[in-house]
Amino acid sequence: MRARILVVEDGEEYTRNLGRYLGASFDFVRAGDGGEALALIGRGGFGAIFLDMRFDRVPIGRLLGDLPAVAARFGGDSERAARFLEDNQGTYVLAALRGAGCALPAIFSYDFDGEPRRWQNLSRRFAPVHYLADTASPEQIRAQLRAVLGL
Repeated sequence: MRARILVVEDGEEYTRNLGRYLGASFDFVRAGDGGEALALIGRGGFGAIFLDMRFDRVPIGRLLGDLPAVAARFGGDSERAARFLEDNQGTYVLAALRGAGCALPAIFSYDFDGEPRRWQNLSRRFAPVHYLADTASPEQIRAQLRAVLGL
């Protein structure tokens, strides 16, 4: 039986490419935003989560996070707050999944190499969590998925 991976992304690129290159080993199920991810994860049957970080194609009303609170951090600038939520939506989605009791391993498609302090904070808060750069090859993604699934 192949492991099911929940892919949370605002487009379809990851799901399409993961299926094309790794579909013989895994089943990929797409969620287009945090609400869909919560609904799907609640049904069970997944072995891991693969997350995009940036969600700029999701309407602002469907992004997770408290827009007024984030705007307050930016001096009331709601446009800047919306961009912040878009740019960091993957972490908001993972926080919501963890808050709902989901302890599955998660893999971000994002390069945290240049942000070691941020990565340490995310790792401590959301473990088990891993990342791969957007430029990761199918072989690197396969290896990471197999490692987090214990295969």
